[in-house]
Amino acid sequence: MATTRTAETVFVYGTLTDPDRVEAVLRSVPNAEYELGSTAVLEGLHRVEGEYPTLAPGDRIEGRLLSVDERGLEALDRYEGVDRGLYERIPVSREDPDAEGVWVYVGDPDRLGVAERVDWPDGSSLEDRIRTYVSNRDVVIRTSE
Repeated sequence: MATTRTAETVFVYGTLTDPDRVEAVLRSVPNAEYELGSTAVLEGLHRVEGEYPTLAPGDRIEGRLLSVDERGLEALDRYEGVDRGLYERIPVSREDPDAEGVWVYVGDPDRLGVAERVDWPDGSSLEDRIRTYVSNRDVVIRTSE
């Protein structure tokens, strides 16, 4: 499970905060390298419940940082249903401007059956609307290192 080389960092806030779930998802990837690391806070988005949890504008949420190689990131995309339009993988900056950014999965509230109203800015697609909000509202990841 220890990682010698990672390519990407993902902020996880749902089932992927569980080490057993991470292992189950990445088990299908031969020689996948990953590490479920430190806790972090995503400022500017909060968790909302639907069939699966997702994020909505405002507030904050605690989660963990998951480091994966490129094949592991592809497996996470499959798990999150990116190809089916359930979730978008969005880049978010870290509070430390010298640190590399982090990926965050944000689900489509309509497709996930979220009961509360989720107001993303206007845009041509959900991905564009989320990216606009993230860049205009200084959404950042803070680590507790």
